[in-house]
Amino acid sequence: MPLQIPDPVLGAWTKGFPAQAAGLRLSEVAAAGLHLSDLVTPVLTVHEDALTHNEETVFAWAEGRGVLLAPHGKTTMAPALWQRLLDAGAWGISVATPWQAEVAVDAGVATVLIANAVTDPAAVRQLGALLAADEGLRVLCWADSLVGVEILAAGMRDAARPLDVLVELGGAHGRTGARTLDEGERIARAIAEAPGLRLAGVAGYEGPFGPDRSAASVAAVDAYLRTLIELHERLTYDDDVRPVLTAGGSSFPDRAAEVLAPQNGTADIVLRSGAFQIHDDGFYSRMSPFGPLTGTAPLRSAMHAWSRVVSHPENGLALLDAGRRDVPFDLDLPVPQSVAGEITALNDQHAFLRLAADDGDAAGAEVGDVVRLGLSHPCTAFDKWRVVAVIDDPDAADPRVIGAVATCF
Repeated sequence: MPLQIPDPVLGAWTKGFPAQAAGLRLSEVAAAGLHLSDLVTPVLTVHEDALTHNEETVFAWAEGRGVLLAPHGKTTMAPALWQRLLDAGAWGISVATPWQAEVAVDAGVATVLIANAVTDPAAVRQLGALLAADEGLRVLCWADSLVGVEILAAGMRDAARPLDVLVELGGAHGRTGARTLDEGERIARAIAEAPGLRLAGVAGYEGPFGPDRSAASVAAVDAYLRTLIELHERLTYDDDVRPVLTAGGSSFPDRAAEVLAPQNGTADIVLRSGAFQIHDDGFYSRMSPFGPLTGTAPLRSAMHAWSRVVSHPENGLALLDAGRRDVPFDLDLPVPQSVAGEITALNDQHAFLRLAADDGDAAGAEVGDVVRLGLSHPCTAFDKWRVVAVIDDPDAADPRVIGAVATCF
């Protein structure tokens, strides 16, 4: 089903787009004949061919492993990019908050998985209203406490349709989630007994148990995933419920598939990996298993930032016009890809580029030059941009702008 894709009129509010684009609708950008050189730095772009490669790689792998994908929509909050995922065969779209769920429902997503506990009474009532308004809509959320179940039950008491709730199981030193199997069972019983709620499965997030791809981290992740299965096997579901067993962030989808997929006869195995569509040149390039570990092609970064040199105040140092308001910095700093050097710090609107040459050679980093930056962590890249340009080839001398996507942060 086609989603409702935002199609705003561009103007001064669209950072990175030139004055000549003002008055164009987003859907008209593709035919406007723009090139990267027409855009105003700093600018974030996504690369069409890399998007397609990443989507085809991961969806083919998931089908071969017998698992379903509900990619995390919070990564981009861009309905146009969600549409690509649904067209590729996504089971649904995951989100992190009730507000993000409302955005997804408003866009037309039919299955929305809130990968979180919902404890705001007003948000619960709104979920009930959304379910009442659309019989084809399915919304699922998590609960990891009896108090949380009580809040959900109070908000859904008079609802026309039940809310599907998954028991979230965590573990020591993890994030959220019930800490023991027995506690998980108690929460499941409370969900099953609550009017307006329906016990729909077991959920978890394995990321905190594996900070890297070492053997010890993989073993810890696998052990945690097996506890999800154990809880699932302890629970009793209504006859009309096909339970959901969900895990799988973007660092360990291979382990989630390996451990959980044998349960696909008793549950839908849903992985929520979201970063794969965009990928990166930092954290996920180090952590993603796609490539030799999965027997697939490696993923490719589909995002770059382009930043202009505004100052060369001393030997070996150039200042760029991209800063913390433009590029992600929570996991890694950007990496210059068109000039030898290192980004050593970011201010709000500046990046400090230390040039690699001992003599401070500024070739490619003279005042006015544009530097291509590789980025880390797409989840904190798109939230800085309301419209993102889509280009054909980041390696071209002057890439063509072949479209644009709007975000809903």
